Amino acid sequence: MNLRPRRAEPPRVDITPLIDVVFLMLIFFMVSTTFDKQTQLKVDLPQAEKEAPAEQVEEKIEITIDRKGQFYVNERELVRHDAETLRRTLLKIAKDRKDLPIIVSGDRNAPLQSMMSVLDVAGQIGMTRLSFVARQSTPDGD
Repeated sequence: MNLRPRRAEPPRVDITPLIDVVFLMLIFFMVSTTFDKQTQLKVDLPQAEKEAPAEQVEEKIEITIDRKGQFYVNERELVRHDAETLRRTLLKIAKDRKDLPIIVSGDRNAPLQSMMSVLDVAGQIGMTRLSFVARQSTPDGD
């Protein structure tokens, strides 16, 4: 009978499974994360609840759309109210400046097609700085 005491080995912590789990979690989060897709046409939609800060912009293009869908560029009515006339007008005003901001204000009853025409024309000529004007809402709901 062998009565000699055995040498006790110090306990070891095997961290290999822990490393495997951490790598699997890292891969899972990398694959399942959704990334924000950047669109070609950037549109800055203003907050209707808060007052927008006043920006000092020297040059800008203001497009107004009335309830009939007619375009007014810098407070001047266009001769024809179609996308091609709007395109030529924007190109004439911008003079190859693609960074010129466009501020669009429209009647609440304006046709959606008119708004989409403005977005489409601006995107086609490469102007990406668009803002839409909204009236600040009051607490009584008006």
